[in-house]
This record gives sequence, structure tokens and C-alpha cells, in this order.
Amino acid sequence: MQTAVFAPVQETGGVASVEVLASPERRRRWSNEQKQSIVAAAFAPGAMVRDVARQADVTSSLIYRWRRDLQAAANGFARVLMAPAGDGIAAPPPLPAIEIEFAGHVRARIPESVPPALAAAVVAALARR
Repeated sequence: MQTAVFAPVQETGGVASVEVLASPERRRRWSNEQKQSIVAAAFAPGAMVRDVARQADVTSSLIYRWRRDLQAAANGFARVLMAPAGDGIAAPPPLPAIEIEFAGHVRARIPESVPPALAAAVVAALARR
């Protein structure tokens, strides 16, 4: 509960407002799942960050920070689904890409939309295998 207290100020002759917190203010702890859910909702098509922030009772800047932190935690890599060749799964239509074959029948297909730094990191990681 918050109580407003007014105290006279002698220098200006006005009244100053002081906010007194009757109970200890606590920081909320958000799990990674909660953060991911809020960030996903905020950046869904047609969503507005400020509206999602109001619903979650957080600031818009916190949502942007969570997005940055979650992207940094992902380290630029996405989940990969490995499937044996010829298992009947239809492949998506081919996009312009670089295809690299490594020893051990490992093949990487890197689309042209991938940033060069990420492509280099993928190639370096696969070359170490």
C-alpha cells in the first residue's frame, strides 16, 4: 500500500510530495519459459510490444532486453533436426545456397540469407567433428 505524504519546503514555499512504501517492494523473478512466452507474444505478427508489456505488467524496455538476452543465449545457432537420407520426408524447395560436404558423409547446406559470420562458425564447428 502506498501513502502520499506532503511536507512543506521552506526554500520555495511550495509543497513536496514524498512516496512512502508501506510494504517491502520485491523484484519479480521470471523463469526462462515465462520470458520466452512474453517475448514471443510481443513479437508475434500484429502484436504491439507496449500492449503485451501492459498485460504482463512489465516495461517495454524489459521485453526488448529479454529478447536481446535470449538471442545472445542462443549463440546464433538454431535447433537442427537430423533425418536419414531417403526416409520419405519431403524436402523444402531449394533456395540459393552453398553446399559443403565433410568427411564422414556430413553435408551442410547454408542458405544465402545466413550472415557470413554465422556461416563461418557453422563450417568451423563441423570441421572439428
